[in-house]
Amino acid sequence: MLNLLDNNSKFKIKVFILILCLTISSPQAAASYSSEEAKPEITAKAAILINAATGEILYEKNAYDRRYPASTTKIMTLIAALEHGNLNDIVTTSRRAASTEGSSMDLIAGEQMKLIDMLYGTIMVSGNDATVAIAEHISGSVAAFADIMTKKAHSIGAVNTNFVNPSGLPDERHYSTARDLAHIAAYGYNHPNPLFTHIVSARYVLIPRQGKSEPQEIRTENRILQFYEGGNGTKTGFTRAAGRCLVAGAKRFNTQLISVVLDSKDIWQDSMALLDYGFYEAKPINVIKQGDILRTVNVKGGTQKTLTLVSSRDINVSLSQNEYISAFVTRIDAPKQIKAPVFAGQKIGTVKVIYGNREIASADLVAAESVDRKTIFGRLWSSVLNLFTSLTNNSA
Repeated sequence: MLNLLDNNSKFKIKVFILILCLTISSPQAAASYSSEEAKPEITAKAAILINAATGEILYEKNAYDRRYPASTTKIMTLIAALEHGNLNDIVTTSRRAASTEGSSMDLIAGEQMKLIDMLYGTIMVSGNDATVAIAEHISGSVAAFADIMTKKAHSIGAVNTNFVNPSGLPDERHYSTARDLAHIAAYGYNHPNPLFTHIVSARYVLIPRQGKSEPQEIRTENRILQFYEGGNGTKTGFTRAAGRCLVAGAKRFNTQLISVVLDSKDIWQDSMALLDYGFYEAKPINVIKQGDILRTVNVKGGTQKTLTLVSSRDINVSLSQNEYISAFVTRIDAPKQIKAPVFAGQKIGTVKVIYGNREIASADLVAAESVDRKTIFGRLWSSVLNLFTSLTNNSA
């Protein structure tokens, strides 16, 4: 039977061997990991690059400076709406919402639309009018909804952030940092509701519009989705006070990276340079292979006494040389005993990979084979054998 210590030890050995092989096979590449010259030069006044799963910072530049976030604010608007709203609700656009300045979905006062469609418009075309309509629908006012956004930001560790509106329009009391925005985006990508990733990665959608016979086609403003391999979100932003901003996400080899550039001369080049650097630094590692035996459990009333549990899929994580191997552990959640019958492929438990105190990957533990239930005769015969064995032991 494999125990937790065995799994963790095997994992650490795998990681150590992989890093050793990388170093031996490419000493120049390994040396460049610690070289400052390898880091990209960017124009943004503040920036950060993180691994979304672990939160590890791969690059930072003035990442903790408070700045205007512009429309990158809408990442938290989306999160708050997903957690507090009903996506099938019909939202009515108020006069205040319809007259909101800046980028717009061109909503008119009284127009009704599903919340889910307004969220697409919020992210894809940066509809400030939609954000106000959403805030009023969910919380009754912009101020109340902004309070929800701020409290949520603080609860997930983005403590240097304060929101006073859901759009990102400039206000001295409305601020964030590159680090906090990356942390908020990481929360979104790791959110149990897959709609966050689906919405921020959408390239175009068709939205029904009240009073129009044909749906409106909207296309994303985020070029990362089109021009960067693995690009999957999240949000652009611009005001004169904030400059040009971009929170960008990309995923390759099961590694989700997030870059943030604030007040940049070229948000696209800066972001792609950071993401390129991140994928060079973060190496994918196979922790568990599909079919690996991870636990043996007892079977009650079965034609065999034990059953092996195997991983239903590969689990891969990314690791840079700045991360500690010992920070990664595996955790198995499975019963010690199960009742027959059991069918091959039946889910019995789960295996999780934990970094720090956070789950970063998981897979089902499934039965490696089927185990039939004993017949009445088989159960009777087992009882006789057990009784005979017991009497023999007592006599001895």
